[in-house]
Amino acid sequence: MDNPTMARLLAETADLLEIDGGDGFRIRSYRRAAEAAEQTTVDLMTAAPSTSLLLEIPGIGKGMAANLQAIAATGTLPLRDELLAKYGAGLLELLKLPGMGPKTVALLWDAARIASIDQLAEAIEAGRLAGLPRMGEKQIEKLRKGIEDYRRSAGRYRIDVAEEEAQRISAYLLAFPGIEKVTPAGSLRRGRETAGDLDLLVTGPACAPEHTAAAVEHVAAYPGIHDIIAKGENKISFHLANGLQVDVRLLPSASYGAALQYFTGSKAHNVSLRQRALKMGYTLSEWALARLDDNSTVASATEQDIYTALGMDWIPPELRENLGEIEAAARHALPRLIERADLRGDLHMHTNATDGHNTIREMAEAALAGGYQYIAITDHSKNLAMTNGLDEKRALEHVQRIREVDRQMEGRIRVFTGIEVDILADGSLDLDDEVLAQMEVVIASVHTRFEQSREEMTARVLRAVENPYVRILGHPTGRLLLRREPFALDLGTVLRRAAELGVAVEHNAAPERLDLNDRDLRLAKELGCRIVVDSDSHDARNLGKMDYGLRQLRRAWLGPEDVLNTLGADEFLAALRPRP
Repeated sequence: MDNPTMARLLAETADLLEIDGGDGFRIRSYRRAAEAAEQTTVDLMTAAPSTSLLLEIPGIGKGMAANLQAIAATGTLPLRDELLAKYGAGLLELLKLPGMGPKTVALLWDAARIASIDQLAEAIEAGRLAGLPRMGEKQIEKLRKGIEDYRRSAGRYRIDVAEEEAQRISAYLLAFPGIEKVTPAGSLRRGRETAGDLDLLVTGPACAPEHTAAAVEHVAAYPGIHDIIAKGENKISFHLANGLQVDVRLLPSASYGAALQYFTGSKAHNVSLRQRALKMGYTLSEWALARLDDNSTVASATEQDIYTALGMDWIPPELRENLGEIEAAARHALPRLIERADLRGDLHMHTNATDGHNTIREMAEAALAGGYQYIAITDHSKNLAMTNGLDEKRALEHVQRIREVDRQMEGRIRVFTGIEVDILADGSLDLDDEVLAQMEVVIASVHTRFEQSREEMTARVLRAVENPYVRILGHPTGRLLLRREPFALDLGTVLRRAAELGVAVEHNAAPERLDLNDRDLRLAKELGCRIVVDSDSHDARNLGKMDYGLRQLRRAWLGPEDVLNTLGADEFLAALRPRP
């Protein structure tokens, strides 16, 4: 139960109250509290026992402090539960559709008792929305497309959501005597950007056949379970409150490696590996690599033993997609993949000068504590008014503040001047070149007008990278995972031109973006693009989320030599596109 989760529960309560026709002041108080919970640097779970600490947070009054304490104690909010019981959880799902706010949901409920996406889809097909207020043909068509997009992503969960759930469950399981190890498998272990479910493999003395019953009951008592799907002697499956399915398997140590290999997948990787095993006279299952002739075990305790027995190097989980990794492992030719220790800097982050939560100095100190040698401060430019973006005057003043912090750090960490400048609809940038010339790291990004055609968007981005002051193209496809599809773009043409100009392309490690994706990162490398990986942090605590991006780089078979910010500070600046 972290700050964003607590903020979400408060915001959902505000939405439900608005749908219910609640008092406007009460609704606003929940929204203010949700914003406060999202933005505060105070750990709310730690502060929850102390009402006085909560009351020190701007936007939190006595009533909201009590609500936060209730959430910390129970994981839920009574008023939210009461409203969900009245309307059903489907209303919250409706709010996830593009352009669907509480007022529109209330309209649909009052006029047609629509309380879920399925009911809305049925009403659209039956023509029952025609004639309702604010429901013209364009709005109805927008809702239809929103439903299609949502259904394509339904049942998937971002990698950070799956990992946070895995960490919570693992901590709970490891508190049980005799459970020694809990390992996530499946999509999460392979580092995929989203997961459909969560596989957890558990081993230790408590997983011996004579002890599993007690361990299974301990799993079944996990407080986050919404409903139990199935429960057996050594496996239990359940749903969490957010719908994520979790499968927990209790395994003896002797077969742990075989199970880990099997349940990590991918399916295509496992099929090819089993075919290799058969050609060598073995059979490979979740229990063991065994001989075909007498079924005797060859290897089972560790993955390393299994791959070695098959004449291969151990394959990092991120590569297990049947994209040539089996052949490379057999030739002992797997690449050395990038690791966290290889990174020297982070080049994309925001401060409280725009929409970040921390000062320049606080971001620098946090990055130093994280082992970085340099960072770039890249706040938003003026086109993004909602982020308090910088105009020319403020941008130049900000440059001076960045330089002052760089001096204050006395060489312990370098702090580069920078900006994330908006690419306008015609491809021009929303700050003058004279201002951009003062920046060491200029990132150009699209933040608006995503509806442009493929031809228009491609021309727009190409014009932007032609600007001689642009050194990095930020989150190049503009996607938001499970929320917004990439905009239409001839990415190959853009990457080729970026490579010709020496403009680096960003892999944005923020788990809601992960843009470029692993496939496009491979294309970027093939086309000779320079690549950087950045956190896009708006909070000092989010600098650690760089790891989500590193997994995508590894999935793309990238090594430290493929990523510019594995270089030292001076070497990095020299490797970027030369400034005029």
